[in-house]
This record gives sequence, structure tokens and C-alpha cells, in this order.
Amino acid sequence: MADKSTIRAEAARLLARFEQVGAQVIEADILQPAGTLLDLYGEDIRARAYVTNDPVMGEAMLRPDFTVPVVQMHMTNGAEPARYAYMGEVFRAQEEAAHRAPEHFQVGYELFERDNPPAADAEVFSVISQSLEGLDLRAATGDMGLLLAAVRGLKTTDRRKAALLRHIWRPRRFRALLDRFSGRAPQPAGREEMLAQADPMGCDAPMIGLRSRSEIAARVETLRADAEAAPISGLEVDLLDDLLALRETSPNVLDHLRDLAVDMPSISLAVDRMEARLDAMSARGVDVDTLDFEGSYGRTSMEYYDGFVFGFYAETRPDLPPVATGGRYDALTRVLGKGREIPAIGAVIRPEMTLEIAQIGQGGEK
Repeated sequence: MADKSTIRAEAARLLARFEQVGAQVIEADILQPAGTLLDLYGEDIRARAYVTNDPVMGEAMLRPDFTVPVVQMHMTNGAEPARYAYMGEVFRAQEEAAHRAPEHFQVGYELFERDNPPAADAEVFSVISQSLEGLDLRAATGDMGLLLAAVRGLKTTDRRKAALLRHIWRPRRFRALLDRFSGRAPQPAGREEMLAQADPMGCDAPMIGLRSRSEIAARVETLRADAEAAPISGLEVDLLDDLLALRETSPNVLDHLRDLAVDMPSISLAVDRMEARLDAMSARGVDVDTLDFEGSYGRTSMEYYDGFVFGFYAETRPDLPPVATGGRYDALTRVLGKGREIPAIGAVIRPEMTLEIAQIGQGGEK
């Protein structure tokens, strides 16, 4: 691994490339208010962030990524359209991957553009791809918008759809919920017995925890309503599984998605956006005929991605993290914009990875 000064120099080189294509170079504070991040991601983020307390700011976190502060900055006083570039360190706890550094450099490119989102997708992808020229990398793409649209179109209760949408970035939890809501898995142990009681609250057990008696009773009624709801049909589950299992070149996937949309009309607009994006990428010289697409790609990335997602990987080194990742996050601008919103997409490159891959390509240490 290169030393920090070499990584910083590589980051500066990449930043200059982004500036040359029209991006405004900006800075973001290392110490970020924890409240905003907790509101976005919930308590789960504590497991992968460094949390501290500031006497003025209150609870704070070392910057886990750049996108949130950049969006906040833009939504406060940014013009439209806008292109931003930045470089600096991000900090993420690595409890499950101790071999990875808890801090690393990122160089990013963010585009806020209202008029033509497919063209913006193509621009960010091509800018990142061109910045990585000469490295032996595989590009992977996906579209969270397809899966989000598919879930929103399910013929089931709003509460069930909300639960599935909330856990869409947690594949195991999502699968467990889908199996339960479709009747393919039993209810959690003890639930049927509890719901069969005329008055589940009619017992002598002491009240423990923070929930009030009325809150617990309301939760019981919610569980009763869910138990009485019809299961999600087997056809809809099979269609979702088909969507998630897609792994082919983009044109072949597009043809398959057109067929899926016949039985799953809720994804039609997302399929149209994918077609427009591929046309825009092709116009920028991207070889879309060989571009890989994965139906599940992006589900373990940052939870604000809600559209096109992509990454660049060294296929000969599956042990390494991605060299670059990016995605669309329209909904995040709505959340942080306090009434304003604008379509947006961004991506980051890890300069220490570009240096390591380049060294491997030159016959260096493996």
C-alpha cells in the first residue's frame, strides 16, 4: 500500500481531471452532526461510524462519506445545474473486515441536473470510466429504481410494502420478510399463539422497557391486521426473484425487463429510463453491448441510492474493495432539501486502489 503522501498526490491528479471537465472544487467538514446521519440511516450507522461528542455540536461523527454534506451544501445555496469535485478522507469502522483500513481517501464527482437524468447518469459513469483508463477493471452496473418500483407495485398492504422498502438494502432481512408475507415461511415463534388470545395484554407480567401499554396494544393490533392480510402471490414473488437474479449484458437484460414489465407494469418507467441511459452512454462512447448488469447490484451500498448504480472492480483481485463506486440519489435531495429537490448522481474513486491496481498491472506486488 502506498504511503499517504503518494495517495494524496494521486487524489490531487484525479481531482484535477474532474475540475477539467467543469466541476467546482469544494471542501466538506470532517466532523459531521450525527443527527442528520442517524435520521437517514437509523441506529445501524453507529456500527460503521466513529461517534464522538462536541460541546457545541453535540453528538458528531467523523465523516463516513461525502455525499450527505455535499447535498446539504448544494441544497442550501447551489445553482442549477451544478458539478462538484472533492477529495479527502472518510472514516468507517471495519469490524467485519479487519484487513481494511478504517480511513481512506476518496475523490468524488457529483452532478445535480434536472433536465435530463439519463444523460447525467451517462456523464458521471463516463467521467469515472475515463479517469480509470489503463487499469484492468470490470464495470458492474445495476438499478435500484427497478427493485423499488417492483416493490411499490406489489398487490399487498401499504404496511408490508413499507417494511420491504425499508429493508431493501438488507438482503437477508428483505428475503425473510418476503417469505413471511408470501406465506412461504411461518410467523415468528409465539406470534400465532399471542394473536389468538382475546386479550394479549391481560396478564400479570410487569411492564418492562420504554413502550407504554397503549403502544404495545397498538402494535398487537397491527400484527393482527397483518396476519389477516392475503399473502403476496407466488407469481409476484417469482417475478421479484427473476428481477433480482438478472446477471447479463445490459442489452440482454433490457430485453428481459421488457418481458417482465408485461406482468410487472410498475417497473415500466424504470425500464424506459434504463433504455434512455444506455442510449446516452452509447453516445458518449461507452460499449454498452458488453456492459454487465446485475439485478441485485447496489443492495449493500449506501442506502440513499435509488436509481442507477455502478462500480469498477479488479477481477483478478476479488479481495480488494471496489476502485470506484457511484449511484443516483434523487430522494436524498428531497429529504435534505426541506421542500426543494433536484435529481442528482455522484461517484467516488479510491486513489490508493488506483495506485495498487496500476502496480499490479506493472508486475508489482500481488
